Amino acid sequence: MSRVGNKPVQIPDKVKVHLADRNLTVEGPLGKLQWQHRPEISVTYDGEAKTIRVARQDDHRESRALHGLTRALIQNMVVGVTDGYERRLEIHGVGYLAAVQNQILQLRVGLANELQVPIPPGLDVTCPDQQHILIKGIDKQMVGQFAAEVRALRKPEPYKGKGIRFYGEQVRRKQGKAMVK
Repeated sequence: MSRVGNKPVQIPDKVKVHLADRNLTVEGPLGKLQWQHRPEISVTYDGEAKTIRVARQDDHRESRALHGLTRALIQNMVVGVTDGYERRLEIHGVGYLAAVQNQILQLRVGLANELQVPIPPGLDVTCPDQQHILIKGIDKQMVGQFAAEVRALRKPEPYKGKGIRFYGEQVRRKQGKAMVK
């Protein structure tokens, strides 16, 4: 029994939902998202109660796994078009900095060349200062994926802690060489 999958998704007043065949379209003040759910799962929209219900047709292992996932993805779509998602990255290191210019994120993170990362359409990337990167968007998966790709360009290293990390991320530090005596 899926606890997540059985909970109905509440739709706010400012969000419009259109369900045709297996295609679900959610439109809100921040934008519009489309998604096609799997055939093992049935999705129903109740316009009067403003809820979306997710049900599975059988109890196969794959159907049980997709039940909660489908409901969570629909909930993420609704939250995305109403509030949006954001990820913050911080840069640690002497001379390390970031800037955004013409939909390109420019990073100087201790490598021989400056890194130029194109920003995907649908995301809004800003740098409030040279040490912080703010990624905003309506698609939770896209925001998280881009943040992970930027972090992977220069992961924080364990000795001095230099690199790109998520905001508030704790980096385990190593001691380094011990004093020999």
